[in-house]
Amino acid sequence: MGNHEFANIAQSIKSSDQVAVPHFSAVALHPVKFADEYRITLHSGLPLAMRCDIPVPHVENPTYGFQLLIKRAIDLFASVLGLALLTPLFLLVAVAIRLESRGPVFFKQPREGLDGSSFTAFKFRSMRIDECDETGINHTRSGDPRITKVGRFLRSTSIDELPQLINVIRGDMSIVGPRPHVPNMMSSNQTYRNLVSYYDYRLAMKPGITGWAQANGYRGDASDPALARARVDHDLAYIQNFSALLDLRIIAKTVVQEFLRGTGS
Repeated sequence: MGNHEFANIAQSIKSSDQVAVPHFSAVALHPVKFADEYRITLHSGLPLAMRCDIPVPHVENPTYGFQLLIKRAIDLFASVLGLALLTPLFLLVAVAIRLESRGPVFFKQPREGLDGSSFTAFKFRSMRIDECDETGINHTRSGDPRITKVGRFLRSTSIDELPQLINVIRGDMSIVGPRPHVPNMMSSNQTYRNLVSYYDYRLAMKPGITGWAQANGYRGDASDPALARARVDHDLAYIQNFSALLDLRIIAKTVVQEFLRGTGS
């Protein structure tokens, strides 16, 4: 991408508080600054436009509402079909969880949704019942002793997240979007909001079962502040570049990387 392209983008940002950021093909994170006020960084290939260290609002172009309708249609179709096809798997997982440890099959936890609203997220329980953390403050780590043997498999394949298809049908979540965090989510002994000043901008879209960050390997242990910031930046890059086609791309990438290759955690 040439300098004249960045110059055109910079000029559009300067002339408006909003900008329609185009898709770029570059993969690596690459920062570019404009007059110390305007900055575009690439996050796994998606650009994130910032103005005075604040994300530039997404432009709701003429097709934006239609794209959201398509997104909801994909959500409902995929969730209903998924629950129907995965019922035998759900039953096997439920039996395995109950055979290994006492307690409920599902783990329910309050999460932040669209515009910061609260909802109850569902997951298959992967920890011993007396060590489950409903606050989400104590992050899971590699080799975490709280996780059961069945739970370790469920997490490695991301099967533990599948009950959130119920949340999608209910309208709490989408298939694709920023992952829902617990209230006052922590990273490196401080809240995400303290760590990333523009954190709340990621709440402008419904949370998802998967997202641009997760599809590109930013998941699991959230204790590293640099990785925590990278997740938020990936979420915001997705929001600025949202389209139904991008959602389908993320779904395909997630299926290959997490469910088939077992890269979850």
